[in-house]
Amino acid sequence: MIDLASSAQDTATERHAARRAALACMITLAVALGIGRFAFTPLLPLMLHGSALGQPQIDIQHGGWLASANYAGYFVGAITCAALRIEPARMVRVGLVATVLLTLAMGVTSQFWVWAVVRFVAGAVSAWTFVFASQWGLRRLAELGAHGWGGVIYTGPGMGIVGTGLLVSAAGGYGATVGWIGFGLIGAVLSILVWPVFRTAPGDATRATGPATTATRRASPAGQRASTNHAWHRADAFWLILLYGVPGFGYIITATFLPVIARHALPGSSWPDLFWPMFGAALIVGALLAARLPVHWDNRTLLAGCYVLQAAGIALGIVWPTAGGFSLGSILIGLPFTAITLFAMREARRLLGDEAAGLMGYATAAYGVGQIVGPLVAAPIAEHTGSFSPALWLAAGTLLLGAVGLIVVAHMPRGRGRMPDCGCN
Repeated sequence: MIDLASSAQDTATERHAARRAALACMITLAVALGIGRFAFTPLLPLMLHGSALGQPQIDIQHGGWLASANYAGYFVGAITCAALRIEPARMVRVGLVATVLLTLAMGVTSQFWVWAVVRFVAGAVSAWTFVFASQWGLRRLAELGAHGWGGVIYTGPGMGIVGTGLLVSAAGGYGATVGWIGFGLIGAVLSILVWPVFRTAPGDATRATGPATTATRRASPAGQRASTNHAWHRADAFWLILLYGVPGFGYIITATFLPVIARHALPGSSWPDLFWPMFGAALIVGALLAARLPVHWDNRTLLAGCYVLQAAGIALGIVWPTAGGFSLGSILIGLPFTAITLFAMREARRLLGDEAAGLMGYATAAYGVGQIVGPLVAAPIAEHTGSFSPALWLAAGTLLLGAVGLIVVAHMPRGRGRMPDCGCN
């Protein structure tokens, strides 16, 4: 009886620890990405009209440059993770502090070049925090035998997007300066809440070995890991890298300028402030649903389906520029957002098994390049034509071309069946 009671108590303690770790990582990603990276989107319309409140103002082209500076920082952060020799828990704490300070800096400064530097550094910090929080959280859940909580971690960005979008909708009348400072203070409070969870332990001495390396090793069930004795199939790897860069370009134009586009199409309406939170809510649902799809389904076909969904969401905002069209479009763009990353990483695992970290890094870099290029292309087009429609059609068309490319590659005889499916999730 005593042994049974002790065992039950241990199980309850482990469940509590797993829940605590997953929620702490979720909040961390909400701060690092939801605030540090994506709060710019709902605040951009306020920055474009700052002079009405006596606050600093920018034009749409400079807004695009700030967005691209952040995405460039994220790209640099993603490809430099392997070079960082620091304990994951400590890096998470550093990332949280840096995110709060950089967010506050956006509110207390007004020079454009300072903003550009801040957004670049914030992008790098968000990438580092994402990778190290993932590594710490997934390892902790593995130690506790609670892999099922892993999906909760990746709802964090969606939670942050929903929260920042709703807060801007409720308090946008105070302007962008107040918004940046407010989000910085909220980030500080959330960071204090999770700070005690990220204690440096002996196991935290594990070094980062590149984006998603630890995660993918944890996720691959025993006996189902792909063999690492096969040579890199260069053609398959090339197409994965190239075609994974497509959604980076395709979604980012809408993700950066959605509130601006919606306000232009629906002047005086209260709906535009709600479309970005809808995107975040759909992201949360998509993150939880994608992990439940059968792992034996062809990853490239699943990616193609995701691309089509996002293209349809973009097109809806053009051909049906109403509250209903933007709402449905935001949902269709948000649902596959995290699923795209999941399926691409699975495909990398299928090709190279436990040696897939390099391929994952190159694919992530390609996605980052797409994000950098998107705003730089869209902002000048919008400035010249007075409309975002041409840039949005370009984004939708690029996604459809990417989907076609994935279907073609998926039906090529090489590659499929060369390695067993890794079974990762």
